[in-house]
Amino acid sequence: MSAPNGFQAPRVLVVRNAERSGPGRLLPWLRDEGLAAVELAGPEAPADPAGYDGVVLLGGGFLPDDDAYAPWLPAQRDLTRRAVAEGVPLLGICLGAQVLAVAEGGRVEGSYGVPERGSCAVELREEAGADRLLAGLPRRFRAIQNHRDQITRLPSGSTHLARSDACEVQAFRVGECAWGVQFHPEAGADRLDGWDEAALAEKGLDLAALRTEAQAAEPASTDSARRLAGNFAAVVRAHA
Repeated sequence: MSAPNGFQAPRVLVVRNAERSGPGRLLPWLRDEGLAAVELAGPEAPADPAGYDGVVLLGGGFLPDDDAYAPWLPAQRDLTRRAVAEGVPLLGICLGAQVLAVAEGGRVEGSYGVPERGSCAVELREEAGADRLLAGLPRRFRAIQNHRDQITRLPSGSTHLARSDACEVQAFRVGECAWGVQFHPEAGADRLDGWDEAALAEKGLDLAALRTEAQAAEPASTDSARRLAGNFAAVVRAHA
């Protein structure tokens, strides 16, 4: 993809770790921002960000160090460490945020605390005031969540940016331009259409109620997610 002025558009690598955890609305948003988004499956992704101006790591229903289940994770952690070391903008989402945390020396624990499902409130911390990714987002906003694992220790020197009542680490930054978010800016309320109603009912959750709540929050939630995507794109363009 080339920009109208003839310059090559900045390239962003989007790593898909699970078939059901795709980039959703993030791909068209990044392309609208003038970026060339290249989506690769986890096993196909490189261990080095060379040739890319930004990296996005998507979600998946496993732990960031479950190498036996997902044998491409060591390479993804290498990719993450190199992006951080080289100042390549990186956005980790859900599992991707956990990969960033573990790669940089933090800790993630499985089945920790209370799972978050559906549209959930996220609260920015004071440290988010000057953050480039979260600039312009409301102090409290709603986003789709679907996780049972949590980051329980942030990497040394990182900046804690957002929390929720059920999950203390909702967003953080490592260095100047590597971010992890536990919530899903790429997912709208329609993501819940593919959820397993019976499995949720076994856990005492009503899928119809979760859908109703997510749809009610959708306009404002989409505005916040779109701003976040635009902010990340601006960082990538500045880096490029």
